[in-house]
Amino acid sequence: MFIKKIGIDLGTANTLVYVPKKGVIINEPTVVAVTLDDNRILAVGNEAKKMLGRTPETIVASRPMRDGVIADYRVTEAMLRYFIEKAAGSFRIFRPEVMVAVPAGITSTERRAVIDATMRAGARAAYVVKEPILAAIGAGIPINEPAGHMIIDVGGGTSEVAVISLGGVVSCASAKVGGNKIDQAIADYIKKKHNLAIGDRTAEDIKIKIASALPQEEEKTMIIRGRDLITGMPQNVEIKSNEITNAIAEQLRQIIQTIKNVLRETPPELAADVMDAGMTLSGGSGQLRNLNKLITESIGVPCRVASDPMLCVVKGTGAALEHLDVYKRSLR
Repeated sequence: MFIKKIGIDLGTANTLVYVPKKGVIINEPTVVAVTLDDNRILAVGNEAKKMLGRTPETIVASRPMRDGVIADYRVTEAMLRYFIEKAAGSFRIFRPEVMVAVPAGITSTERRAVIDATMRAGARAAYVVKEPILAAIGAGIPINEPAGHMIIDVGGGTSEVAVISLGGVVSCASAKVGGNKIDQAIADYIKKKHNLAIGDRTAEDIKIKIASALPQEEEKTMIIRGRDLITGMPQNVEIKSNEITNAIAEQLRQIIQTIKNVLRETPPELAADVMDAGMTLSGGSGQLRNLNKLITESIGVPCRVASDPMLCVVKGTGAALEHLDVYKRSLR
């Protein structure tokens, strides 16, 4: 295999891998299954996600990334090795250059941990780039222009908001709220309102199928199955989309507040550019129905959803790898 460059969006919920000229070749959950007896890694990605909530006492299936940063170094390194080998092949001639997307608010220690884990996993060189910059590149925003562009990247663990000009981040903020917290809010609401315990996968299903950031005139409904907290027996319950809108309102309010905080810190000239050009919404959780409309109503600035919002960051790694000379100022 002659793959020399690999871009990785190491997300809290999903990991995506991009190879220049081939596109996105891997999109798997950021989940690892480990045996407790001998601390051995059993499965990574899709195989490990199937085990979530279904493992015996001797096996733990967990997410090694928390709020966009490494929570378990050893497991993250093993996961990176798995994805690099899957992309480049275990019998590769060259060690590839690897670019990894990280949250804008990452500390120097966390940054070092990502670089070390990537190098130990088999990279020849490791580049670490802030997610908002890569999301903007992937969304087709001309980041090297002397003009302000706002990107809102709502992922699984964090929501990153940044104003970018001349290839760098001018002002940014990160909220530790994303798809996972939204899923948790849905599960908590159903537990409180319907006395029904549901798993993470069911909560995610509800979010994808019927959740909306704004109330709907024509509500969607869904039958869900869980465990009745009173009888302990399996139970079916019908839920409606406007119920879920109320359940996730607090999480969405935090995202809106983060956007307002960034705009307050943005220089007037760049804020005027953002008002003219509008804001761009990316990230897997940016696909939540009507989230862009809620942002537009709350901020008073048009907000559009990028094409393929979930792929923006990883596409950005691909573009940056292919044009390292153009984006070298952003690799800091």
